Amino acid sequence: MSIIHAMPGHLIRRLNQISTSIFQERMQALGSDLTPVQFGALASLHDNPGIDQATLAGLIAYDRVTIGGVVDRMVGKGLIERRVNARDRRARQLALTDAGRALFERLLPEVEALQAEILPGLTEDERALFVALAAKAAEAGNDRSRAPLRPLDGA
Repeated sequence: MSIIHAMPGHLIRRLNQISTSIFQERMQALGSDLTPVQFGALASLHDNPGIDQATLAGLIAYDRVTIGGVVDRMVGKGLIERRVNARDRRARQLALTDAGRALFERLLPEVEALQAEILPGLTEDERALFVALAAKAAEAGNDRSRAPLRPLDGA
């Protein structure tokens, strides 16, 4: 076994590959081409309707420049709509369309169910510990990310 197989960075990259593959396979089986980032956007807009694009990027820890393409694709799919902000006519608010809301509600149980598949070989207790430790490390390193998580005030 190579030395890289014990390095957290390598293991995190591999787990990301596994997670993305499992997510894409499940979406394909459900007749959807939604990506993990798009699902994150749906979830954030479901919980925070009317936020702007920059806030959405912060809520899912995604690059502010790149989020524009994600939103454009989701608008094109009829899942998100842009609205003019009543207080600032230059700003645009984002909201789920009825189709976006219905898709999110249909996919949420499936995405929740596939979480155990992302960490094969771990018991339920081990998965909970892994998630707790990964969340702790992600929070501690958040300021070093090129796309840090930025929760809403009070969150």
